[in-house]
Amino acid sequence: MYDIIIIGAGSAGISAYKAAIQHSSNILIINHGPWDTTCARVGCMPSKVLISTANRMHDILHAEELALYPEQPIHLDRSKVMQRVQQLRDRFTQATVQDVLAWEEHSKVSGFARFIDAQTVEVQQAHGARKQFQAKSFILAVGSSPFVEAEWKQQLQDKLITSDQIFELKQLPQRLAVIGSGVIALELAQAMQRLGVEITVFARSNKVGALSSPDLEKLVREYFVTTLNIKLHTQPDHLQRVADHVQLDYTEHGQQKSLDVDYVLAAAGRKSNLDHLDLYKINPAFNDLKNLPINLQTKQLGHYPIFVVGDAYSARPIQHEAALDGRAVVENCFNYPHLKNIDVHTPLAIVFTSPEMATVGQSYRALKQQDIDFIIGKVSYQRQGRALVLAKNIGAVEIYVDRHSGIILGAELFVEAAEHFAHLLCWCISDKRTVTDVLNKPFYHPTLEEGLRTALRDAARQLNQH
Repeated sequence: MYDIIIIGAGSAGISAYKAAIQHSSNILIINHGPWDTTCARVGCMPSKVLISTANRMHDILHAEELALYPEQPIHLDRSKVMQRVQQLRDRFTQATVQDVLAWEEHSKVSGFARFIDAQTVEVQQAHGARKQFQAKSFILAVGSSPFVEAEWKQQLQDKLITSDQIFELKQLPQRLAVIGSGVIALELAQAMQRLGVEITVFARSNKVGALSSPDLEKLVREYFVTTLNIKLHTQPDHLQRVADHVQLDYTEHGQQKSLDVDYVLAAAGRKSNLDHLDLYKINPAFNDLKNLPINLQTKQLGHYPIFVVGDAYSARPIQHEAALDGRAVVENCFNYPHLKNIDVHTPLAIVFTSPEMATVGQSYRALKQQDIDFIIGKVSYQRQGRALVLAKNIGAVEIYVDRHSGIILGAELFVEAAEHFAHLLCWCISDKRTVTDVLNKPFYHPTLEEGLRTALRDAARQLNQH
């Protein structure tokens, strides 16, 4: 019997394994599929390669904003773009795979795991063999998968792709329909459009992006509706494969319309892979995966020595959060039933569109739901000096401040370089800094960061009035 069995070798599972073997050599990690992470293989890294190429192309095509006039036409090699994505993706994944290869052979098993009972899993291996393993504790780090309508997959076959498959394309498509208007959908749709792909985005509602502030949400929606072909409150009525393309029928403003595309990208969310584990064999109540009794503070499933980490069950499916969960939960495995709450980072979420979006600390919606008395320091980047110099003067920032203490509680951003601003604000929030604390820090001129000072000064004026 093992001390711990870890199921899944993504960011959370690998972090858990590295932490666990510091305490015991009697550890087993089971993984189905590649021994690398979602982030490196089909998520964070390949998407950023594609986005970087797309943004560079966009800057070239809009160089006249800086009084530059490149010779036309600009050549784009549709195959080499994807080759670069795949080459760098393989480089990133290889680093993880090499790490795994150095692990003891007896500590890892490739195969598909399912529970037999609360202490036993059965693993079906590629060659058909089945083996059972037992453990005192389990860490479930099985991650998530893109949600796909089964009917669409059956009808469209390889013409229906997800974010797990899009980076395997040999060349950029000519036409792409994107189902969804959230983080993944927007990042990939904008990148593909900037690389010359004809894009149509189908949004179930008028929600575009990931921000909750009414003013910023409106700004985001207006920008993307203007720059992307987004059909709000519209979903395909019917999809069918016709030879080497897909025909989508949909209703827009009461009119029946049709669209031909090379591929349909399903990007309407992800679902947990816990449904693969037969958790109901531990307890019949666990058949209802949407209402699993998972303690969000300890990560424990029910009263069992079983812990769920990473994207498998998280309101914040983010790489650094998954890695933290994996490392921290090991202590609860070894000390069961004496459990500790797992420390959490200050929330930090970034969307790599252009402009970027970010939410730091408590969002506008979260503060409203908690009925917290807060003020909003605002700045528009439309006339911000450095943004004008860069011809990136789009968007705005909101900083949320406790009305009574002046402590910064959170922020939402839709602006160039939001990924950097978000880190600065996150560190300030983690240290419980006040508006005055941060305004006393230097702000170099001219920089985009000066816009944050404008928002903080706006908050300070409101605090002084109060």
